[in-house]
Amino acid sequence: MNFYAIRAIYFFEMSRTWRTLMQSIASPVISTSLYFVVFGSAIGSRMVSIDGISYGAFIIPGLIMLSLLSESISNASFGIYMPKFSGTIYEVLSAPVSFVEVVLGYVGAAASKSIILGLLILVTARLFVDYEILHPLWMLTFLVLTAVTFSLFGFIIGIWADGFEKLQIIPLMVVTPLTFLGGSFYSINMLPPIWQTITLFNPVVYLISGFRWSFYGVADVSVGVSVAMICGFMLLCLFGIWRIFHTGYRLKS
Repeated sequence: MNFYAIRAIYFFEMSRTWRTLMQSIASPVISTSLYFVVFGSAIGSRMVSIDGISYGAFIIPGLIMLSLLSESISNASFGIYMPKFSGTIYEVLSAPVSFVEVVLGYVGAAASKSIILGLLILVTARLFVDYEILHPLWMLTFLVLTAVTFSLFGFIIGIWADGFEKLQIIPLMVVTPLTFLGGSFYSINMLPPIWQTITLFNPVVYLISGFRWSFYGVADVSVGVSVAMICGFMLLCLFGIWRIFHTGYRLKS
């Protein structure tokens, strides 16, 4: 394992975050804070509690997950797309490093950025609402697993995309709507039975449900199923990346 190569790629990607601090960190935190102001404080004060949890506290896991998914995908996809766009991907591919080391560098940096962002939003939420974390280790586990999994997914999108506009298609047109419809702002038990069944086909439901359980001990679906869904999607992404490097799909175009 070439740890020097992994370290070089990792710190190169992380340095881009510090150069674009307003865009990478401050902007998502401010945007999420606005959600807390509108939904948590303004609307939440007029709503009854959900499962014995105040509405402002109830939406914290969903809002963190909303930012975590979008930022993980964006960071990883942009990180690998830029070398393709500028032509420096050839230097990476010709270097004496395996695809495992390349993926560890790019995905590790993207996941680290997302985890930092998630923790910052968690701290920021304390300014607006009171909350508790019943299972902090599980909370960190869900946070890390989700960040890594969707960074892997973003890496695949970055390889697949052949233009800047394609980098945003799946996050904006697929992931964000699924997150809003996945129980970020409500419990799926509040829906009519037919819509509860339909919602269970939304994979983001399992991510948000498991993450919310780590905070308050309540979940819309089984925690075991949530963990299995995340791990299953991670394995699917790993297989997709292996196929990309095995076949050379769009690596040089």
